[in-house]
Amino acid sequence: MKASVRKSILKKMKGLEPENKRKADRALIQRLRSLSSYQEASVIATYLSFPHEVDTSFLIDAALEDGKQVVIPKTYPKGRMEFAVYNPQKLKPTAFGLLEPEDGAQAVDQSEIDLIHVPGVAFQKDGYRLGYGGGYYDRYLADFDGATVSTIYACQEVDFAPAPHDIPVQEVLVDESTI
Repeated sequence: MKASVRKSILKKMKGLEPENKRKADRALIQRLRSLSSYQEASVIATYLSFPHEVDTSFLIDAALEDGKQVVIPKTYPKGRMEFAVYNPQKLKPTAFGLLEPEDGAQAVDQSEIDLIHVPGVAFQKDGYRLGYGGGYYDRYLADFDGATVSTIYACQEVDFAPAPHDIPVQEVLVDESTI
């Protein structure tokens, strides 16, 4: 079930018209920047996006411009993840085809992160999400006390049965123009 939902939504995301997608990405990041959880945050965690996801380079640039510290995930075996300070000169490719901080990057304690911008493939209105299947974010968010938000396209909204270990994000911003 989860695999077929992922496959279907990924196909829709990859089929978005590039110009519409770019406009939606910018609009979603602007909406995220207007949230009080963003405005009050000093340290923001986000991810380096795949081409079919909301382009997080807009968020990274805006957050740095807004004087915030940006941290990005670094993954380890057995689903372990931590966040490290974003440094575009010190990234390496992962097995997933994404960039992440090089080994030895400065890790940031979870208690220092104010807001996590959470990725995913499918989302319910109440914040439950299907990621890419590694469980990294659910494990990390299980004891995270800060704010969480996701930015998604309308095609990513779907009903599914969350697993008992799934941790919902607090807020899901949806771009309705990408239906």
